[in-house]
Amino acid sequence: MATRLVQITMKAHDEVALGRFWARALGWEMSSEGPGVTNLEPGGFVYPDPIAVCVDLVVSAEPKTVKNRVHVDLASTSAAHRDETVARLTELGATLADVGQGDVPWTVMADPEGNEFCVLDSLYEQTGPIGSVVVDCADPRAMAGFWGEAMDWTVHSVSDDVAVLRSGEGVGPYLQFARTPGVKSVWNRVHLDVRPYPGDDLAAEAERLRVLGATAVDLGEQSVPWRVLADPEGNEFCLLTPS
Repeated sequence: MATRLVQITMKAHDEVALGRFWARALGWEMSSEGPGVTNLEPGGFVYPDPIAVCVDLVVSAEPKTVKNRVHVDLASTSAAHRDETVARLTELGATLADVGQGDVPWTVMADPEGNEFCVLDSLYEQTGPIGSVVVDCADPRAMAGFWGEAMDWTVHSVSDDVAVLRSGEGVGPYLQFARTPGVKSVWNRVHLDVRPYPGDDLAAEAERLRVLGATAVDLGEQSVPWRVLADPEGNEFCLLTPS
């Protein structure tokens, strides 16, 4: 059994308005699966497919209080294209952001609800608009160990500072675990959603992930058809039904 990263979920005060921003930012299509949930995916996309990690926006009254521990890196084709992309996103409502990055070759921005993201100067031709999904962590090696077993994605590189994974098919965005100071203090506003394959058993897969080091997250009386777990550093993620 195995899982694969199929989407990220982002909490939003106004999921429709924020969905419009991200649909325009990515050049993707926007739809809704019900009240309070907006879905974004490329045009003509047949879900799930490793060529893209989709985005779900879910309405939430919970305020954003700290830097998100999960963000996306938007790709471009060159430094000039990056600058054009930054200008276009600014017109859409994004702002420049300072998260202590210092002098770096990428541009850090925030969407209209303050969610941080980066604009790179490369990767677009390899990955499409989302170059990578980045997770802050204390120990990239340990995270690569867990997620490399949790998913069937390939571990490309591991160091004390960053671990990089990608779909075993060699397409779509990268998944990075970047060593970052600070500790997790609140429920992640952006989280990963992974999905087992057709024919797999959800309960058995949840148990396999717990053996690897995940923990179950108590949702109180809330009942959902998927399982909510946390990785070894406490980052919540959803184990969706097999598909």
